Amino acid sequence: MRRMMLALVMALAIPATAQAHFQMMYTPEIALSEGGEMVLKIVFTHPFDAGHTMDMGPVQEFYVLQQRGSEGEPKKVDLKQYLKEIKWKGHSNAAVAYEAVLPKTVVRSMGDYVFVLVPSPYLEKEEDAYIQQITKLVVNVGGVPGNWAAPAGLPVEIVPFDKPYANWAGGVFRGQVLSGGKPVENAELEVEYLNHEPDMKANAFKEKAAVKAPNDCMTTMGANANAQGEFTIGLAKAGWWGVCALGAGPEKEYQGKELSQDAVIWVKAFEMK
Repeated sequence: MRRMMLALVMALAIPATAQAHFQMMYTPEIALSEGGEMVLKIVFTHPFDAGHTMDMGPVQEFYVLQQRGSEGEPKKVDLKQYLKEIKWKGHSNAAVAYEAVLPKTVVRSMGDYVFVLVPSPYLEKEEDAYIQQITKLVVNVGGVPGNWAAPAGLPVEIVPFDKPYANWAGGVFRGQVLSGGKPVENAELEVEYLNHEPDMKANAFKEKAAVKAPNDCMTTMGANANAQGEFTIGLAKAGWWGVCALGAGPEKEYQGKELSQDAVIWVKAFEMK
């Protein structure tokens, strides 16, 4: 709530668009026909306007849960060794981010791959409070479903009810917010569209926007989960959508300051042709 109030004050005080923070974990394709080398860009930014990008601190955890098809327990593979610090350029600044070039041995077989990122808390100086966004990205190989709907056992997470990698534009995405494995009643959600395509070679957002918001309130959309932490959001356009559950995690303080421990999941919608 404190972050939402600050955004309102900023919107009234300056002519800029107040937008939500989103931990981005990006790769161009989410549904692969076959495995192979994969490149991920890990950026803390504002996805809709590709504006101010925040410096990331050290990554606490970065791993993948591998599962070949729907049988057997997923295998946890630590990926921190593949992280490399980079500078990512938004439209107003450049900031510390990360790149991970994963060898083909990581994403090799058919099935689901649940990537998990636990970043260090970020100090938002204007709020004098920390933000930590624990983020999931589910990639599929070969169309064989695996553990996409299984909780990853994170302190806070969004568990999908629909495959994050198999959605048509104009459809919906459903999920549930869990904290410590339990539903978060009336969880507060923010949703943003990745409006500027990332340039993987330049480590930057491209200048051209996919859409223009008719009003500032449309850049970051808000929703509330129900009493069981369940929600449904619309996927109005093909592309990437970020869904964030604000302050839903069990940790509320870090280094003597308020902490918003958020859950983020990335979903991709495809045009039906």
